[in-house]
Amino acid sequence: MDIEKRNRLLSLVLGIIILGLGYYLYHSIVDPYQEVIEREQMTKKVRHQMGLVRDALVQYEQDKDNFPPTEGGLDTLVTYLKTDSLMVANGDSLFKPLNSNETYNPDSLIYSPRPPHKKFEYTLNDTLRPNIYLLEDPDTKDRIGSLENTTELNAASWE
Repeated sequence: MDIEKRNRLLSLVLGIIILGLGYYLYHSIVDPYQEVIEREQMTKKVRHQMGLVRDALVQYEQDKDNFPPTEGGLDTLVTYLKTDSLMVANGDSLFKPLNSNETYNPDSLIYSPRPPHKKFEYTLNDTLRPNIYLLEDPDTKDRIGSLENTTELNAASWE
């Protein structure tokens, strides 16, 4: 093998190695960033969903003069959203999902959009006046309200 053939072969092998390493470098930078973007979008969806539950709780409290009880509270809320004539008529405009291609469904309102789609945790403190509640996402530390401070009624932890 003469020196010219050896140099061409070496250049070809090194070129392939450079392309392979460039591809690997590109994906090692872009893929983690895509995961961060997807995680942020999911957090935004969950917070929006929790905000919709908060809005539904406020509507329930305005109509019934109290919040649903702790035991079966979110199920009571869903029943209210499905049976109250105003909520049935205006539910799709009051509780719009974040994505325009999704439709309003009262049954799915109380579940987190983050897989495995756990139910939000709801607790009512009826020993204080006014009654206050705590709505929590089971997968993160996001919460709305408080069980101790009446000043945090309907206040989200991320706002």
